[in-house]
Amino acid sequence: MSEGMRTVLSAFRVLEEVAYAQPVGVGELARRLSLPKSTVQRSLRTLWTAGWICPDGAETTRWVLTTRALHIGQRAIADISVRDAAAAIMHELRRETGETAHLMVRQGDRAVLIERVETDHPIRAVIALGSAVPLHGSSNGKAMLAWLPAEQVQDILGERLERYTGNTIVDWAEFFAELELVRTRGYASNVGEWRTDITAVASPIFDHEGQPVASISVSAPASRMPEELRGSYGKLVIEAAQRISATLGCRRPA
Repeated sequence: MSEGMRTVLSAFRVLEEVAYAQPVGVGELARRLSLPKSTVQRSLRTLWTAGWICPDGAETTRWVLTTRALHIGQRAIADISVRDAAAAIMHELRRETGETAHLMVRQGDRAVLIERVETDHPIRAVIALGSAVPLHGSSNGKAMLAWLPAEQVQDILGERLERYTGNTIVDWAEFFAELELVRTRGYASNVGEWRTDITAVASPIFDHEGQPVASISVSAPASRMPEELRGSYGKLVIEAAQRISATLGCRRPA
């Protein structure tokens, strides 16, 4: 990497950190970013000259964003939909797995399919755009529910968990344990819990406020996604979801 590229990347890192820690000084920025103070100081001066940040008061010891940065950030968030943010990444996910990638959002107690990128396999798990699947019986639904409070999950799903197949989780204690597992490993799985012939893994997509607004999944006939592949594909959907979330302005730890 060239020196010029390193300088630019350092400046962007400093800008992002100022946005989330403002007002903030050079020493704290250097510690948070693990950069030399001299590098941080140069980046701050460059960003000040460009109009992105300014001192918080008369002394140049603590820094804050200017309205220019705020306006551009708000415009970017307003103009980017989940579908726009996910489009290229869904194609990449399909290339990496060879299977269908699905993008879903929550509507009530259902997950609704808003975009898909189909596999080239003649035998595939087919779900029409606009289709709604049960949250508790789908990987996409469980991925979104896992980051909500337990009380809200129960309010969303109602008093009982409906059974769709012999694998559907219908016991509340077992279901909440499943959501804990989803949070721990970062992705949800569905092995014939809604339709016996479909297996899938999914990871949640978070908006700029850190709320789970959608989920991305890889789905396939059960015969093409054994347990070892579910783990591999799970890692891929986690990475895909994190990249989409970052595009939407989310700043969650990996």
